[in-house]
Amino acid sequence: MSLRLGLAWASRGTCVALLAQRGTPASVVGLKGARLASSSTCPDHHYDLVISGGGLVGFAMACSLGHSQRLSDRKILLLEGAPNKPWQLPELFSNRVCALNARTRTFFRKLGVWEHIEHLRAQPVRRMQVWESCSEAMITFDGQEQDDSTIAHIVENDVTLHSIKRQIPEHVEVEYEAKVESYQIPKDTASKVVLTLADGRTISTDLLIGADGAKSLVRRSMGVQYLGWEYDQMGIVATLQLSEAVDNTVAWQRFLPTGPVALLPLSDDHSSLVWSTTREQATQLLGLPDEDFTEALNRAIWDDSEADSGVKSIHEAWLRVLETVVPGESAEIRQLPPSIAQVLPGTRGGFPLGLGHAVHYVSPRVALIGDAAHRVHPLAGQGVNLGFGDVAALTRCLENSVLLGAQLGDEQALYQYEKERQKYNVATMASIDGLYRLYNSASPPLVLLRSLGLSAVNAMSPLKRQIILHAES
Repeated sequence: MSLRLGLAWASRGTCVALLAQRGTPASVVGLKGARLASSSTCPDHHYDLVISGGGLVGFAMACSLGHSQRLSDRKILLLEGAPNKPWQLPELFSNRVCALNARTRTFFRKLGVWEHIEHLRAQPVRRMQVWESCSEAMITFDGQEQDDSTIAHIVENDVTLHSIKRQIPEHVEVEYEAKVESYQIPKDTASKVVLTLADGRTISTDLLIGADGAKSLVRRSMGVQYLGWEYDQMGIVATLQLSEAVDNTVAWQRFLPTGPVALLPLSDDHSSLVWSTTREQATQLLGLPDEDFTEALNRAIWDDSEADSGVKSIHEAWLRVLETVVPGESAEIRQLPPSIAQVLPGTRGGFPLGLGHAVHYVSPRVALIGDAAHRVHPLAGQGVNLGFGDVAALTRCLENSVLLGAQLGDEQALYQYEKERQKYNVATMASIDGLYRLYNSASPPLVLLRSLGLSAVNAMSPLKRQIILHAES
């Protein structure tokens, strides 16, 4: 019998003895009775902190807690449902990437994660150009506010995850292929959270952190109201080979009436595609041969047939006005996006798009992070950055709780985390949803209105700096 299993049986035996002393009928005290007693009154194991759900955000939470000096004496467990597969950097790029902003990079440097990412591969984005198919309006951003002139880095999800895992301290336990059947959430801090696993074990914890995704069982067990909707859109991802090698440090995004298409740099001759479109068109595109898909993508990037001549005329006059009011700012040279030589075989994939937000992120002894708390459209590339922001904020909250002598699951302390993150997350989500709705129409009056507004913002450098600083924070 293993030490772990022996301890579990010893724990169950203690519970059975206690029940017998309290007058529990002998028929209940047996193998099944011992398991029942263990589930209800004496869990097999206890941890100070349990993170339910791995992925990028869950593993980042384990890494952050493990590196906290104020939490160094706490017993921490991460439950991951997927198996622990060996990984090495593949020659070909993965089709799932993140745009890691400046705040995330700073956070990762603190944990020692960023040096691993840089050693593997990460492509800097020094400029971003956004334009649309219904007019000639555009806006550009650069990284002048950053020391390295970088807006973001495009990093494959697998690279980020592997780098985070390498930095998780040894005292943090990670259990793979761990499926949670249920959570017993207490109504106050007088009781602990109890998790029941699929193999029958039970675990109690002072604080449960839900990092189990958009369909979070932790959130449902909390009874928290969840507001959200589907966009009737799908996101298509793929890895692209460019027609020629270039200084590929520009992120391109073009808004089509059906949704935005974005090219994110991976190397001098490769980019990652994130194309949001209707479910019907996505199904068609995913069913095309690689050559036909490449042709359709190049049309989406280059075709100007949807531009309205009336809007174009008024917009040109508006640019002349802006040039008079803000000389030199509105006459920015438009760069031409790269053309695509081919989509790499086997790299296309699709996923549904939607928005969701938990009314509360916390309850006694429970906190939600990442997609379990919020879900956004990928058009701004902020989803995972919001999750990493949750991790940093919750770590600070727990460190302050320890410093002040409060319990880890104290609801009032956790509310400070909720207040901080909801203030930022809700504003970001509202902005992203507003952009989606603003550009989800080809109506000439609306096209004219947004074109005039976009060009005006592009001419106002201080306002553009505020926008990019918010996206980087």
